[in-house]
Amino acid sequence: MKFATLPEGGTNGRLLLVSRDLRCAVGAAPIALTLLDALERWDDVVTDLRALYDDLNAGRALDAHSFDAAACAAPLPRSPQWCDGSAFLNHGRLMEQAFSTPPIPEFDTVPLMYQGASDDFLGPSSDVPLPGEADGIDFEGEFGVVVGRVPMGVTARDALDHVRLIVQLNDWSLRAFGPREMKTGFGFFQAKPSTSFAPVAVTPDELGGNWCDGRVHLRLNVEWNGRWFGHPHGREMNFGFGELIAHAARTRRLSAGTIVGSGTVSNVDRSAGSACIAERRVIEMIDEGAARTSLMRFGDRVRMTARDDEGGAPFGVIDQRVVRAPRADARDG
Repeated sequence: MKFATLPEGGTNGRLLLVSRDLRCAVGAAPIALTLLDALERWDDVVTDLRALYDDLNAGRALDAHSFDAAACAAPLPRSPQWCDGSAFLNHGRLMEQAFSTPPIPEFDTVPLMYQGASDDFLGPSSDVPLPGEADGIDFEGEFGVVVGRVPMGVTARDALDHVRLIVQLNDWSLRAFGPREMKTGFGFFQAKPSTSFAPVAVTPDELGGNWCDGRVHLRLNVEWNGRWFGHPHGREMNFGFGELIAHAARTRRLSAGTIVGSGTVSNVDRSAGSACIAERRVIEMIDEGAARTSLMRFGDRVRMTARDDEGGAPFGVIDQRVVRAPRADARDG
């Protein structure tokens, strides 16, 4: 099944089922008003949702209409928890090499993960308001999974049984804050503004063989201001999503609707390009002695599309512009 959310009807939006070809959609009420509602009652509603989805694809669904991806919010406009990993070790190794930092203990065996804000996710076409260019604006293309209820101590193998949906996302970063926050030992906070999501969340079966071993076997095509930036492949994840979920649930239960991210998609082959500016900059530092590529400026656009071998884009497209956020005193007035 494929799901999207319209930014209406309340904080969690209104749930749509989207056809396999992303051309049509139909409201999911009265089965489930929101995607979070559906996730919390998954076993009770999945059969009816599947029947409606089948009707939609067969042209039988009443009240079906054209699907406007640009009008969508994030599939989950907010969620109980957002846990982002760093599962592509090539990305971390490049950072270590460029900055001559000591190796992170157990880097190859224990996933890195931070807990980000989950109260204000951005839709695929929303402008991205940020305080200032000097904060070091960067995009980070990733994949993620949305889980049902996950018990504490779940194994990596069993964790995959709790994956309900797969998503594509842009985990925005403000690079100027990162080094200081990392040194505190408390991790990212100001360095991580609201995360953006492609319009469509899909059940694993929709990806067919492109969902394998807890990994998304798709290329993530990234364009910055209309120019190719990279197309790294998701198959090179060193830690699969089963391992990431098990890591997140090692000492706690995960609520239905928790999102677990892969971290920046990164490939060893340099010809694949990159999914974030920081990685390109560190490659320039390693190869040329200095970073040449600047970070983002207001007015810049980034476009991200995961594509299969036939050119299909199962999640739709993230296409956003970075803008200056209004001053707090102007908003309050």
